[in-house]
Amino acid sequence: MARSWERMVQRNTQQINKQRKKQGKDSIYATTSSSVKKSDIFKGRNIVFPFVLVLLGIMFWVVGSIDQNKGSGILANWLGVVLYFLLAALMYFRRPYLKVDKTKLSTIKFSRERSWAAADIEMITLSRSAVSIKYKNKRSRWVFSRFFNRYDTVAIGERLEAFAKHNNVAVEHE
Repeated sequence: MARSWERMVQRNTQQINKQRKKQGKDSIYATTSSSVKKSDIFKGRNIVFPFVLVLLGIMFWVVGSIDQNKGSGILANWLGVVLYFLLAALMYFRRPYLKVDKTKLSTIKFSRERSWAAADIEMITLSRSAVSIKYKNKRSRWVFSRFFNRYDTVAIGERLEAFAKHNNVAVEHE
């Protein structure tokens, strides 16, 4: 009797949660409360690299149209031009971001979300035009730039200062 009751409650809970999800509400047994602050997400916009890809596409289009042999390679030329334009559009509309949680930082790198725990961060460098985060065990660093990715570096700097203070991470101002 007890197991069948548990299954019935679980089934009804799943149905109610599906309905609540469609209505845009939280589930019945939500683990996060409204008083707990969720992560902050700072979104940028990739402009420089798509612009370079569009210029390369235009260059290949011009070189292909100047070509003396009209019949040879015309399909490959147009395919290359179209693929450069599609890659530029993909890079432009896929917005880079920095997600700051309570104890970790996340960003998207090469179509994968990468995360660093606060214990693995050696130093955060803040400047007016860029924010740099250095990893402890590797020489790699994340750089969030105002010029290349159109991040609001002032807001990111304020949030990362609070993150560093909370997690005892060194902060350097330039």
